[in-house]
Amino acid sequence: MLTLPTTDARLEPYRLSGTPLSPRAPRTPLTRTAFAAAHVVSDPLRERNPWDGRPAVDWDATLHFRQQLWDQGLHLAEAMDTAQRGMGVDWPTALELIQRTMRAARAHPMQPRVACGAGTDHRADLTTSDAILSAYMTQAEAIEAAGGQLILMASRAFPAINASPDTYHTVYRRLIDGARDPVILHWLGPMFDPALTGYWGSTDVAKASDFVLSLIEENPAKVDGIKISLLDQHHEEAFRARLPNGVRLYTGDDFNYAPLIEGDGTHFSHSLLGIFAAIAPAAAQALEALAQGDATTYHRLLAPTVPLSREIFRTPTRCYKAGIAFLSWLNGHQSHFIMPAGFQSSRDITHYAQVFRLADAAGLLSRPDLAEARMKTLLSLHGIDQD
Repeated sequence: MLTLPTTDARLEPYRLSGTPLSPRAPRTPLTRTAFAAAHVVSDPLRERNPWDGRPAVDWDATLHFRQQLWDQGLHLAEAMDTAQRGMGVDWPTALELIQRTMRAARAHPMQPRVACGAGTDHRADLTTSDAILSAYMTQAEAIEAAGGQLILMASRAFPAINASPDTYHTVYRRLIDGARDPVILHWLGPMFDPALTGYWGSTDVAKASDFVLSLIEENPAKVDGIKISLLDQHHEEAFRARLPNGVRLYTGDDFNYAPLIEGDGTHFSHSLLGIFAAIAPAAAQALEALAQGDATTYHRLLAPTVPLSREIFRTPTRCYKAGIAFLSWLNGHQSHFIMPAGFQSSRDITHYAQVFRLADAAGLLSRPDLAEARMKTLLSLHGIDQD
């Protein structure tokens, strides 16, 4: 029995009641491509000056977390915003992460796909299209040298200079056409990063959509797909219906992923989601059910994860990474709840209490005794002692 806080400053008893899902490999090939965007695990014994210095990474725990995602049939989106790119994790750390992950992926029996985020976050002097392109190319070349597929991450540099659509076109055309393999584009909304407001050169989502669709249509063979994270189901459904044949829509909608992945009978979304790292057993087994034509089981497994995801990604959405690491800690994938730059402090104890309740309801506390013991520790640190 636990005593958990509520949002109205009360304390109430709570007893675990969920039936934990057992992580396992899929028993049939999946019909949806599913990338889980994973976080990095800090090494708190080596962390120094967490707000100002490079993060110290526990590489064994970080790679173990990825291995268990692969074991369940999920692919990996590496060094993305989930990994705190630009929010504690710098480019040298991200590159080492990519290189280590690619070596581990090549040795894994599932032969998972790994797509890696290429951005511009190693430079601050980006005031022209040439400078932005050069920054992207530095990272893209390093990722390709490591063997990774490119995800062209949304760059804060464009909105910072109030870039026009022509500027976006100049940079992205060179990046797409020059890539070794088809790329994944990345449209991250301002709810995830306010510095990306007005991406693609317009705050009008319809105009931005027209622009990026025309960009894709110029050379669709070099675009694997586009990840859209605008938390707008209707927009995503309309957008994916306009994509050229063979170009995937990777949903990044952590609120509406269940109906988007299932589809409308004509079109459906694949996935590139931060929440899949936290709900891997439910996600993988739901996708297996979908591949078997079992929509009932698909919804039974995913339905209880949606309230959990909405809580983890609630406003301010950019703080969602704390919930991902919190569940990793509760489930024994890491020995502590410390994040780069002390990011675990971005959420309050009532949030963590609600995540705990919802994860239990979804069957996502795989080791209930450990999860309860660790929750008690966190509660005690917040002055909520347990009987």
